[in-house]
Amino acid sequence: MKHSIAIVGLGKIARDQHVPSIAGSDSFELVAVASPHNRHETLPSYPDLVSLLKATKNLSAIALCTTPQARFESASQALTHGCHVLLEKPPGMTVSEVQILIGLARSRGVALHASWHSRHANGVEPARTWLATRKVRRVSVVWREDVRVWHPGQTWVWQAGGLGVFDPGINALSILTRILHDPLILKNAELAVPENCETPIAAQMQLVSTGGAEVHTDFNFLHTGTASWDIEVETDRGRLTLHHGGSEMQVDGRPVALAQGTEYGRLYAHFAGIVRERRIEVDLAPFELVADAFMCGRRVSAPPFTP
Repeated sequence: MKHSIAIVGLGKIARDQHVPSIAGSDSFELVAVASPHNRHETLPSYPDLVSLLKATKNLSAIALCTTPQARFESASQALTHGCHVLLEKPPGMTVSEVQILIGLARSRGVALHASWHSRHANGVEPARTWLATRKVRRVSVVWREDVRVWHPGQTWVWQAGGLGVFDPGINALSILTRILHDPLILKNAELAVPENCETPIAAQMQLVSTGGAEVHTDFNFLHTGTASWDIEVETDRGRLTLHHGGSEMQVDGRPVALAQGTEYGRLYAHFAGIVRERRIEVDLAPFELVADAFMCGRRVSAPPFTP
């Protein structure tokens, strides 16, 4: 029997990824949505989560796809109601919020998952396995895309808590913190913040692993043309490259055959196991690195952003 699940926040990521992935899932059935501005074409739709919870009986799980600024309140309501919760990335607006959610999920005996969809790309686990027996020396991350294409009209990304360029950049960090077997430490960062925004439009980070690997990241939201979502890892025995957000993998320039699938399809299959075991799986490592960049990074002024 499938778990009944509802989506809260029926925006772009929910329509593009969550709705079709749930439709193709063997473990979940989408039964309702809650969104203040959007309605589902065929399912019961409610203006907020409180209304949905009152009207929907025997609801098992909630997928929270709201903006980060609104995620804590909805997650708290869902967990208190006894629902298992999947948090779209980033898992909240602050690290401390998510820590409170962990305690609430534990007290209620329900599952909580801070999901990092990019970790479910085709090449991520093969890359982690390949790197397990090698010493990493240097890592280069180039994560560039056009915000006007990928976040059209989404003003929340420029508001405090919206992360700016770290909204896509955290995807790269989620991959890095999965494939590298040593923790990462931020050494310095530079954040370019438009004069009319509260979050950065570009960012550079210098990190080092506890194993001594040097890591440089280049995040840019004003890139035009084909997006670049690439990670290159130099080791003592070869060079590994992940292209297109981890969907393709090369070793020393030669393509590696990978099992095919979709990130969100794998994500929901993974979440099903978390629900079955009523487990809390909340890895905050990518989020903590972003928080460190905001805390310690040097801010430079950038021209006003024009949507």
